[in-house]
Amino acid sequence: MSDYIIRGTAANNQVRFFAATTKNMVETARTIHNTSPVATAALGRLLTAGAMMGSMSKCDTDLTTLQIKCSGPIEGLIVTADGAANVKGYVTNPNVILPANSKGKLDVAKALDLGVLSVIKDIGLKEPYIGQTHLVSGEIAEDLTYYFATSEQVPSSVALGVLMEKNNTVKQAGGFIIQLMPFADEELITALEERLKDFSSITSLLDQGMTPEDMMRKLFEGYDVSIMDQIPTGYHCDCSRERVYQAVMSIGRKEIKEMIADNKPIEVNCHFCGKHYNFNIEDLKSMLKE
Repeated sequence: MSDYIIRGTAANNQVRFFAATTKNMVETARTIHNTSPVATAALGRLLTAGAMMGSMSKCDTDLTTLQIKCSGPIEGLIVTADGAANVKGYVTNPNVILPANSKGKLDVAKALDLGVLSVIKDIGLKEPYIGQTHLVSGEIAEDLTYYFATSEQVPSSVALGVLMEKNNTVKQAGGFIIQLMPFADEELITALEERLKDFSSITSLLDQGMTPEDMMRKLFEGYDVSIMDQIPTGYHCDCSRERVYQAVMSIGRKEIKEMIADNKPIEVNCHFCGKHYNFNIEDLKSMLKE
């Protein structure tokens, strides 16, 4: 099944929701970055969240970046998504290995530990919007729930999950973001809180063959559910030789002259997809002329 996100509303438009299945996206990231299981789980959760948050944008060219800097052994993660839900990301330390937590699951919280979550939204204005919160648990979904409540003042519930196979490939991945509208009544809020407490994990539902549509209908059983969009999503790096050329050129004349003086070609690697771009002395001289 292809990865996709659904957008919709429920309970007479008192709630809006985004739900996603992202197994292929997370497996692609795991393959590119050769991540350990706990790093795959952490990056997979953030990629899924990034894709859904990207799909909230008004324009396909809008960019949403989720950045975590933390004291745990994973050290940090960064994910960038555009408004069309194309997403890319990487982990600072992809090889971190940790024992399972007390529930026998991958210990993402221990891998992250203390830190800061930044959400950067570039919607074409002079300056991007930046919202920041401290990590409240390191579980990522809870941290984003806290971010929405404190930085955007939107009561939300975020669920994210990555389930691994025994051979450390990705078996299932997905998530949802549910947000209350300002006019949501107390009765609905209380009912939703109770349902979310008892709601199964995202990956167990996906593993049972449920789709994002099935999950939202299950969560909002008894309420009207309206699904407005189904948006394809996937891992996509938009780097190119031309873009990297421009990036190298932007470092300045002095640095480029020093590279030419070294008389050695340079190699630039893309953090997001691992591609290598080589520039010889003639390329560097062309940059100087430009």
